[in-house]
Amino acid sequence: MEILQKPDEMQAWALARRRSGAVIALVPTMGFLHEGHLSLVRLAAQRADTVVVSIFVNPTQFGPNEDLARYPRDLDHDLQLLAEAGVTMAFTPTPDLMYPEGFQTEVRVKGLSQVLEGKTRPTHFAGVATVVSKLFHIVQPELACFGEKDFQQLVLIRRMVADMNMPVSILGGPIVREADGLAMSSRNAYLDAAGRASGLSLSSALGLAQRLYADGERRAAVILDAVTRHIDSFPQTKIDYASLVDSDSLDETSMANERTRLALAVYIGGKVRLIDNALLAQQHI
Repeated sequence: MEILQKPDEMQAWALARRRSGAVIALVPTMGFLHEGHLSLVRLAAQRADTVVVSIFVNPTQFGPNEDLARYPRDLDHDLQLLAEAGVTMAFTPTPDLMYPEGFQTEVRVKGLSQVLEGKTRPTHFAGVATVVSKLFHIVQPELACFGEKDFQQLVLIRRMVADMNMPVSILGGPIVREADGLAMSSRNAYLDAAGRASGLSLSSALGLAQRLYADGERRAAVILDAVTRHIDSFPQTKIDYASLVDSDSLDETSMANERTRLALAVYIGGKVRLIDNALLAQQHI
């Protein structure tokens, strides 16, 4: 596996690979890799002969009171995992290389960035769209893989790619869960034993909503009431949002259908914020 840090060197390498006929797939990450990330690497390898994984804790997608400084990092271990997974190239830029002095450009996807996560984190998706746009220009991928755990991010990136005619196919990888149902996330490292137990409120609430849907319930208000009461029954939980939305538009719905997705964000112990989501018509979580 090769490792590059400078964007201009990464871009030159990628352009040379493409001219030689290689198909490049990109898996963007913020590092502290787990099985969820590695599942995206395997998905990318099924579709391309050259897999590039970026590791970059992007400062522009963190709000002023968020966890940028303490976000978990372990670059050496990440690189070991990627080498074992057969990744072709690891791209590991630093903030000063991605956002050099004088940087002024921002990419915004207006409507999709203002709901769900965007209500709590109003600057988050501008940071996401900007860095992903930069990565696409630097790495020159034909396809890129993103996890469905960050479902709003996946929808937003697909919209950006369509709106800006970017020649990149976007693949979504299914959520990878721990044996107890907790969706894999780098932020799970923040949880102590009690917090992890309360963190299971999200996946179990998704399963509850899916069972209600399977039993014929379609009224969003009824499903959300049951979900809210279930999450509130766990200690140290505080719901940021629980919404039933269309899987493409992210518009809220009053009557659920086969396209309806339950999206959750819950604070655990006042500090750790977890997100999760699922289609109501899926198999039970």
